[in-house]
Amino acid sequence: MKPDEIRKIEAYMKKKFELPSLQLRARPRKDDSAEVYIGEEFIGVVFRDDEDEDLSWNFQMAILEIDLEDE
Repeated sequence: MKPDEIRKIEAYMKKKFELPSLQLRARPRKDDSAEVYIGEEFIGVVFRDDEDEDLSWNFQMAILEIDLEDE
């Protein structure tokens, strides 16, 4: 994903989730996605989908069982 695209998606997600500490970071060897962090904690990946006529982005987040043990 290009830097301007990452900034737009990051701004949208910060507003939507009400999380000012949310960040999107470019992936070193991938140009179709960006990593999502809250502070320094990695939480998922946003993938760019431009295969169809409509451009979209998909947010994928894995929740591990060990993560739920803290709750």
